[in-house]
Amino acid sequence: MIEGVSVHTLKQIPDERGKVMHMLRADAPHFERFGEIYFSVVYPGAIKAWHLHKRMTLNYAVVRGSIKLVLYDGRGQSATRGEVMELFPGEANYCLVSVPAGVWNGFKGIGGEAAIVANCATHPHDPDEILRMDPTSSEIPYSWDTRHG
Repeated sequence: MIEGVSVHTLKQIPDERGKVMHMLRADAPHFERFGEIYFSVVYPGAIKAWHLHKRMTLNYAVVRGSIKLVLYDGRGQSATRGEVMELFPGEANYCLVSVPAGVWNGFKGIGGEAAIVANCATHPHDPDEILRMDPTSSEIPYSWDTRHG
């Protein structure tokens, strides 16, 4: 695990009408604050990476489909500096992944349908607090290629 990253299993309550999918509550011990919530749609095989927030904690939950979420710790003072972490959140692995400020992150749509990623961020979007990098940059030791076997 990358220092400061947390993964919390989320509850789904199904019945014959559909289901309720919990995400984040103000009384949860891992809740920091509310800034904004938005939804990102990613098509199968598409990559949305890399980005890093200077102040914002991201709280991701995949409410439809599946993604490969990849994190890279480039923080100078972190005990896990240089580590890469892969997670596969989605409907079958419904969880909340909290990504602290300063950790590079990105995701790739996997499976046969578009995925919908909810992010309940701790701050409203501010273009001055985000850094971006090409998903194929050699600065992060990661390949988005599908691995077989």
